Amino acid sequence: MKIIDEIPVAERRVFLRVDYNVPLKEGRVADDSRLRATFPTIKYALSQRAKIILASHLGRPKGKRVPELSLAPVAQRLAELLEQEVKFAPDCVGEEVGELVSTLKPGEILLLENLRFHEGETKNDPEFAKALARLADVYVNDAFGVCHRAHASVVGITEYVETCGAGYLLAREVKYLSSFLENPQKPAALVIGGAKVSTKIGLLMNLLPRIDKLIIGGAMANTFLIAEGFSLGTSFYEEEHLEEARKILSAAQEKGVKVYLPVDLVVANSKEAEKGENVSIFEVPENMAAFDIGKETRKLFTRALSGLGTMVWNGPLGLFENPAFAKGTIKVARKVAAENAITMAGGGDTLRALKEAGVSRAFSYLSTGGGAFLEFLEGKVLPGIAALEKK
Repeated sequence: MKIIDEIPVAERRVFLRVDYNVPLKEGRVADDSRLRATFPTIKYALSQRAKIILASHLGRPKGKRVPELSLAPVAQRLAELLEQEVKFAPDCVGEEVGELVSTLKPGEILLLENLRFHEGETKNDPEFAKALARLADVYVNDAFGVCHRAHASVVGITEYVETCGAGYLLAREVKYLSSFLENPQKPAALVIGGAKVSTKIGLLMNLLPRIDKLIIGGAMANTFLIAEGFSLGTSFYEEEHLEEARKILSAAQEKGVKVYLPVDLVVANSKEAEKGENVSIFEVPENMAAFDIGKETRKLFTRALSGLGTMVWNGPLGLFENPAFAKGTIKVARKVAAENAITMAGGGDTLRALKEAGVSRAFSYLSTGGGAFLEFLEGKVLPGIAALEKK
């Protein structure tokens, strides 16, 4: 897989697939971190006086034009951040778009309208992919977050553009995640949270041979605790995955991986409660549910995360959206951030929790991918990356 600075882009039309699936509020970009993440690639292309054509999706319009999901506010914010004009196309294919591209001068930027306004994007339709390819001399993928999708702008287009490569953001994602899979600095740990075990089974089984410690929190810890015989009141758990939880714990023991589960919990009558009660896992009231890890568990987890070589985190350790249940995630996040280790994290909720804890910049690497992050660590081949490697 070639990187953008290894392919000729000077004064050429560079179709740059980015992931600008950002939150909008009152017609403006509410969080521009995904935009900023692509700036190293954009600025390199600008330094080469490339004609830059940016393409992204936003939301799930399901092949229909949805005005609320227009990328127009993104073009406006990009122009502000880059301090230069960012032209905006009313569509991503068609005669008018072709004319706009043909008039682009070296060093200019054009953002195309939402790719998913066309059904052909998610269906990887060859004709739609060809229409996109006609806009380009060079194709560069800098959207790791969609690399697990076999879409036209991710996979199909590479069949019709001779010169293809990766942007700096995508290359960095692959570098960090590959290093964890192939040769993690020891001791290595996985911090895993969120609600469901079912969405993380592949990840857990693939990473167990590579880690020394497994720290489990969030609602998914309930499934493991109940699998171990504990009674957790009205706490959420996945009854149909209790056996998988037991298998994971058994596999960890066989591989010599130390597993850390909560020893106490913060419980309440509802997730909207303004205050929780700290109780042992042996004493959860029948009418209450767990929403965060308890004080002793925070101490246990922070001790376990001392002296690490590498750590990967996916999923908050409690219902951090409610301040009453955010202490566990924040406490552990600040501990990890203070460690002299390679620290990586991915997943939308995880990144929001780390930002709330004020430690985002202290992590070695934050993945812009959610599903792509998980699938890569599961050991799956991502179609978007495979397409670039094929070229």
